[in-house]
Amino acid sequence: MLRRTVIKLKLLLNYWLADITHRLHNNFYLYLSALLTVFILLDASVFHVGENMRDRAFDLMVKNRIVVPKPDPDIVIVDINEASLSAMASEYGRWPWPRQVLAEFLENIEAQQPKAVVFDILFSDPDIYNPDSDAYFNEVIAATDNTFFPLLRLAPESDHLSLITPSMIPGIRRRATADGENSADQPIAIVLPHFEAALNSTRLGTHNIYPDKDGIVREYRLWHDENGWILPSLPLAVGNFAQINSLSPPQNMLINWRGKPFTYQFASFSDVYTDMASKVKTRPANEFTNKIVIIGSTAPSLFDIKATAMAKAFPGVEILATAIDNVKHNDYLKVWRGSIPYILISLTLVWLTALAFFRNVDHDKVMTIFSSSQIGLLALSYLAINFTHTYLDFTGPITWAVMYFSVAKLYALANARAMQRLLANDVESGKKGAAILLMPIVIDSTLPLSDSMLKKLQHKIEQALQQPATVEVLKGTQSGIWGLFADIITVSWAYQHDNEIEAAKAQQDAAQLGLKLKPLLQNIGLPNDATVRYVLHASTLNTEKPMASQWRALFAQAIIKLEILEREPS
Repeated sequence: MLRRTVIKLKLLLNYWLADITHRLHNNFYLYLSALLTVFILLDASVFHVGENMRDRAFDLMVKNRIVVPKPDPDIVIVDINEASLSAMASEYGRWPWPRQVLAEFLENIEAQQPKAVVFDILFSDPDIYNPDSDAYFNEVIAATDNTFFPLLRLAPESDHLSLITPSMIPGIRRRATADGENSADQPIAIVLPHFEAALNSTRLGTHNIYPDKDGIVREYRLWHDENGWILPSLPLAVGNFAQINSLSPPQNMLINWRGKPFTYQFASFSDVYTDMASKVKTRPANEFTNKIVIIGSTAPSLFDIKATAMAKAFPGVEILATAIDNVKHNDYLKVWRGSIPYILISLTLVWLTALAFFRNVDHDKVMTIFSSSQIGLLALSYLAINFTHTYLDFTGPITWAVMYFSVAKLYALANARAMQRLLANDVESGKKGAAILLMPIVIDSTLPLSDSMLKKLQHKIEQALQQPATVEVLKGTQSGIWGLFADIITVSWAYQHDNEIEAAKAQQDAAQLGLKLKPLLQNIGLPNDATVRYVLHASTLNTEKPMASQWRALFAQAIIKLEILEREPS
């Protein structure tokens, strides 16, 4: 009883699939692509799943590049590392040190005539215990013309609590609006350097590092737009000062990493400081000449460690160095980002795949072309990030295309199997027998037909049918005497043996197909000398006898009938 129920359910499912296919024809592929179009638009505007895939793919590619750009040898990081904190703790304490230490250090560095000295240290408050030390540091800063100091942009949500406006920050410019009026001077939450000489120098820039939503740093914000006031970052300020790059940078720069942490040239602060105070110098006298010297910290205890695409623990000062390097050489990564490129590329891949299925392109050929194209896009993206300064983002679009292809392929396979099993299910469903109308179609040509031509004809025939049927291709490429057999396409209709209405529908469907065969041959580009002949042969299969032998007999009878009819005089 259970077995009969399962068979009936299979039969119903196969009939349903066959019916759906004949109702939709190949429009299913267009409906599927339309549905994915809606999903792509929703993802681009609401869910942003594609962006997450893009970021992971970028991390994988940039971390495993073959060709990695070398760090600029003229950028040197003077590192306040754990060794420096320990070495100087006995005399100056752990941190912060008296500003006199940094003043003496800056004086000695300036004696070597560096191109720029960039502090990655926020001097936000006075040293109330050492006012003379602060005054000394301020005097040293005032005597320089190449020192840079950071600003810290706080969360915009705190702007209403601030008393500082952009016009109060020396060197910050504003741009005119479209109507020629100046932008509003509204308060912004920002931490300025305490030293007057640093403020008046106008050599200021933000050193904010903004991670992506997943907490990974991939971009560097080169400037903030504060209601029309342009607030530059330290890398942009250094670049403008040195006039090393005249191009207009993007607001958010995709960082072109130079490698893993500690790739740049590092010098321990305590080592340099001790050597400067020593009578016998062991370090080169021109160690920092014409260099961009960045003073910052890699000590974990000072909490300037970030997660990046290159490593989970990446020193913030080296992120700053990389950003300066990118601005200096204009080799930051360019990427066509945003929702519009994502939508356009995704829809192009999905609809091209849909068109291939809709037009009945050979599925094996579609599989080959599709796989090659996706691998090719990934390879192109990887090559571009290795040999150019461009990141081609195809991850999200490729994912949508693979999703479409998988569903379309499953639908095509499920439908083909349903049609193949339909005859067997009809017989096994508990009936006394099933009527079969068999239509062998023989194609004669001087040359063997290609698989793609036969499969294309098979698809055309499946489209032309109005009733559920099975279409199979028998190739005539066997060796020996079997090579005498021509290529044959068999069409089989199954229906209840005592149902005259279904029998009439099958006969009518076969007759209409016979009228369409010649135009179908022309449409698929068969050779001019190719001819087609067919015959209709009906029989009843008995469930009490072996099915295989009955099908062999049915097929043999149909072929013999076809040959006899051909020999009869017209």
